[in-house]
Amino acid sequence: MSPVSVVRALRRGACAAAVGALAAAGPGSAAAFADDEPQNDRLEIQAPYEQTVTVAPADGGAAQYRSLALGLTHDNDAVTVTGGRLTVDASGLAGVAEVAWPDTCTPDDAGVVAVCDTGAVPVRYDAQVHLRLRAVAGAAVGAQGAIEYSAEAAGGPDGTLSVPQGSAETFVTVGSGPDLGVTAPQDVTGAVPGTRLTVPFSVTNTGNETAHGFSVKMWATYGLGVVTRYPQCAYTEPDRTDTAYPGMTYATCSFDTEVAPGATVALPEPLRIAVTRHALHDRFDYEVEPAGDVTDLDSADNGRALHVDAANTADFAVRGDRARGAAGDTVTAGFRFVNHGPAWVANVASGDPVAVIDYDLPPGTTATSVPGTCHTAWTPGDDPAVGHYACTLPTWAKPHLKVDFPFLLRIDRVVPDATGHVTVHTHTDVPGDFDPKSANDSAAVVVNPSA
Repeated sequence: MSPVSVVRALRRGACAAAVGALAAAGPGSAAAFADDEPQNDRLEIQAPYEQTVTVAPADGGAAQYRSLALGLTHDNDAVTVTGGRLTVDASGLAGVAEVAWPDTCTPDDAGVVAVCDTGAVPVRYDAQVHLRLRAVAGAAVGAQGAIEYSAEAAGGPDGTLSVPQGSAETFVTVGSGPDLGVTAPQDVTGAVPGTRLTVPFSVTNTGNETAHGFSVKMWATYGLGVVTRYPQCAYTEPDRTDTAYPGMTYATCSFDTEVAPGATVALPEPLRIAVTRHALHDRFDYEVEPAGDVTDLDSADNGRALHVDAANTADFAVRGDRARGAAGDTVTAGFRFVNHGPAWVANVASGDPVAVIDYDLPPGTTATSVPGTCHTAWTPGDDPAVGHYACTLPTWAKPHLKVDFPFLLRIDRVVPDATGHVTVHTHTDVPGDFDPKSANDSAAVVVNPSA
């Protein structure tokens, strides 16, 4: 466990490690690096581990092309990386499949190895190379080959980043069956609480066999509601009176609509969701599968997530404490966190704690009992005579959520009006000033107040 607070490190401009997903009140951990620490970076190839192509028709026709998306990323967003070059070696597909190269790729004379220009290399993956694959005539169902990759780019601490050949592979298998996919949605920003949104939900079969019906699963986070109710679905609702756990709306559906190869079908009526008064950073997930025991050829496009950012606010607040005692006494002197709403706040993408609370102990005291979600936290420049702690909240904070942090402090020496400081810092996936009242983000903990 690192002794450095995430929030303190961020305030100093250092790089902080992401905090892992928490259970309802599980402890968090964090790490930070000194500002003068040498920069590191790593180039990575983003390619699917497996890819299926449909078998060529038995009548001698050509198999249909299927897409293969590739790209490069690097780790350090403080470093610029350009001139990405991805080498794709498809020689391992001989007798199984063939590649149609895009204009950004330059193949060799044999047409099986190509160097593809990716341009600037991002930190977050966004496919830069789109290949097309199809099974060759005569390749039987179950036949398999492999594509190998290598890459290089300009940038990083040493001026060049590279990935050796064989570090990434895609295994290509010839298959037969339906391949269902659902429409990719456009994320929504500035949604007004109380309004409704229509989710673009259509199902396309890019496989070579008919899907005889399909199943659908849907999940809506706490700030969203599912308005459209299909008789083919069973719904589970969250308990909105429970301030401890957020809950979700969950639906499982079964539709008997047949989807032929190349066909696109819609649900019986448009799918609408509600932006509730508690919405802020929410998401609606949905996925489709062929009915029965049929396996989908490629599950990569079976599920989608619609992110909805609402024009809403949530008032995070902390309340301090007051205690009295003599030297050697142990007193309770902690604090309470409250979300006054109206919105809930959650890190629905990363699972990071929704906030970190810094607590500088009152002078002259030592913590003898600390909540499980708190750990020591210090940075250069802190007073070594004062205890510093960082406390994490869960991944989410519902409206009216109250979390107590009961510290036990030993009074080592009596200091009149010994004042400790508590400050809450939001830590969300989507940046935004959702808290309209900054004054109550801080509070005092006073031991032996004079009045």
